Amino acid sequence: MDITLFSVLAIGFLLGIKHAIEPDHVIAVSTIASKSRKLWDASLAGVFWGIGHTATLFTIGIILILMKDDISHKWSMSLEFLVGIMLVYLGITSFLSSRKNKQHAHLQEEHSENDQLNKRELSYFKSLFIGFVHGLAGSAAMVLLTMSAVDSLWQGSLYILIFGVGTTIGMLVFTTILGIPFVLSKKRFTLSRSLIMVTATISVLFGIYYMYNLGFTEGLFKLWM
Repeated sequence: MDITLFSVLAIGFLLGIKHAIEPDHVIAVSTIASKSRKLWDASLAGVFWGIGHTATLFTIGIILILMKDDISHKWSMSLEFLVGIMLVYLGITSFLSSRKNKQHAHLQEEHSENDQLNKRELSYFKSLFIGFVHGLAGSAAMVLLTMSAVDSLWQGSLYILIFGVGTTIGMLVFTTILGIPFVLSKKRFTLSRSLIMVTATISVLFGIYYMYNLGFTEGLFKLWM
């Protein structure tokens, strides 16, 4: 591997870390991390997000590179619009889950180990799905970045994978840090619920703003009319 390619891959890795902590990524995964009962759960939420994100970028990226094509601006923005919808959905489900937990607070300590395991597996699946949606939304930009940075298919494949490793590590570190206050407050129901409600509110409001900005400010709705 020559020095130039190594430098490109190193930059890709750093860009991946930076990409992981973009606001829409952080807010989306925080709705999952906010429900973590163990710090390990929050960490794995970040890992599963990274897996979903990388898998989508890699699959779509390689297909488009082989076709020597790109996603149109209209479709690129439409895929990003899905992120806004997802953020609102995640926020609303967090609200509903928090209200349900309040109504059954006296049963919290009686949940079986299987119940906790099922919830944990569901949260990992959600993280994977969130990463998948974010990968769809970022695929157009990723392809353009990859095609401008490398000269061949195998280099492009390697670049996307290294970028994905960077995003996964970045999200792993962030969700671990983010999970600390939620894990520490898990035995204080009122505080824990308040933190979840704040996270849910931010997710809904940012999702609405995200869709409004894409639809009206950047002209997505006009493109479809």
